[in-house]
Amino acid sequence: MTKVLFVCSGGMSSAIVVNTLKKEAEKHGQALEVKAIGSSEVAAELENNWDVVMVAPQIKHRFDNIKKEADAHGVPCGPIPPQAYTPLGGPTLLKTLQELVK
Repeated sequence: MTKVLFVCSGGMSSAIVVNTLKKEAEKHGQALEVKAIGSSEVAAELENNWDVVMVAPQIKHRFDNIKKEADAHGVPCGPIPPQAYTPLGGPTLLKTLQELVK
């Protein structure tokens, strides 16, 4: 099971996108644990052995700081493309995730 940490501004707006990603992964026989958090929670949450961090488009201005935290924990980190951050973005989102955890 791949553990995915979604980071957005407050952890709330990602709920629909998280469900979209989980459904897309299930279609491909992939099991995911996905948690959405606010950007202020990243440092503490990285202590919990996540496999990858994905950063929402609305906080791309914080990406460099979040990536530094993830790098310090040896966790791959990447931005979520805006076109994937929608209820219909499942295929693009899953592809982005797969590229990050290669």
